[in-house]
Amino acid sequence: MMNRESLVFCAAALAVALAVCAAGFKLAALPAETVAAARQPAPAETLPDLDIGGGFGKVSVIELVGFYMENPPAPKGGSGDASPAVKRFGGC
Repeated sequence: MMNRESLVFCAAALAVALAVCAAGFKLAALPAETVAAARQPAPAETLPDLDIGGGFGKVSVIELVGFYMENPPAPKGGSGDASPAVKRFGGC
């Protein structure tokens, strides 16, 4: 059976750990205004231009969406049908 000192130590350690977690959460949590603003979707017109690199420079989000809609990405196999999965044995 556990002695009284062990129980007091466990209870005190648990209380200190909870206090440290509560204080750390208050310091690390985002302000309520930031969380509320992140939940609201932003219209594409209000987003800043994106630098996509590769010599393309800055492009607006509206232009990127339009390009994607006019030129959807090709399937991974290169043809209209996806290639079947290759089964491999003997390793992770």
